[in-house]
Amino acid sequence: MSNEEVLLTKEGLAKLEEELKELKTVKRKELAERLKLAISYGDLKENSEYHSAKDDQAFMETRILTLEKMLTKARIVDESNLDLRTVSVGSTVVLNDIEFSEKMEYKIVSPAEADVLDNKISYESPLGKALLGKEVGSIIHVDAPMSVIKYELLEIKLT
Repeated sequence: MSNEEVLLTKEGLAKLEEELKELKTVKRKELAERLKLAISYGDLKENSEYHSAKDDQAFMETRILTLEKMLTKARIVDESNLDLRTVSVGSTVVLNDIEFSEKMEYKIVSPAEADVLDNKISYESPLGKALLGKEVGSIIHVDAPMSVIKYELLEIKLT
């Protein structure tokens, strides 16, 4: 992880703090119990439960370190002070896919908060990058594997 600040919405900060708390308290204890049980089976060389738990522990500890670093470098985007004339992190945009005449709505968030299923896209994604700084009425061009997708920016709002 670089030394750059991490832009987060208040909601994103709360989610990351909650995930960190869950990992450090509940998940660590659960994993300790798994390891204890696996060790009780003996012969650690061929103990798949033990090796699986150790792998999970390594993954979890890496995630904890990542979250801690992100939170120390976090800068919270004050959505109440956003200028709704242009798209920025924290904005919600309403787009029209010009080719298919389909409306869609996305919130522009940090990579750590991105969740396409929840209509939250990263400002580092191709669409997020193309949207930043644009005004209502702008035509946005996004390079996709098969073609260029064109969107019209219909609205910028807070959610």
